[in-house]
Amino acid sequence: MADTKTPKEGGAVQAPPPKAASRPSASKQKPKQLPPYNVVLLDDDDHSYDYVIEMLGALFAYSEEKGFQLAEQVDKTGRAIVLTTHKEKAELKRDQIHAFGRDVRMSVSKGSMTAIIEPAEA
Repeated sequence: MADTKTPKEGGAVQAPPPKAASRPSASKQKPKQLPPYNVVLLDDDDHSYDYVIEMLGALFAYSEEKGFQLAEQVDKTGRAIVLTTHKEKAELKRDQIHAFGRDVRMSVSKGSMTAIIEPAEA
């Protein structure tokens, strides 16, 4: 004899709901961390300490003290890492440095400072 199910009162036989596709839960997956990049400010003789301090304050919200420390570092060593972040933001910050403009305090200044990005050492 065939297996027969009796309909529920007033309705048809109901099939069990289909199982949802099994996916790893979002809380178990960690987002992939993007590789870090340094934004490196390069030294030149066309910009004053005041310019560097002002620019770093405007673009990175650094205090005057932090700006002075970085200005001193770039002057003494030829370069200073001003930010470490993911590549897209590093490119943005480099471009903002390049667009900041000349140092009006120095007549030899013809444009913005130079900055590069480079992969940060892990």
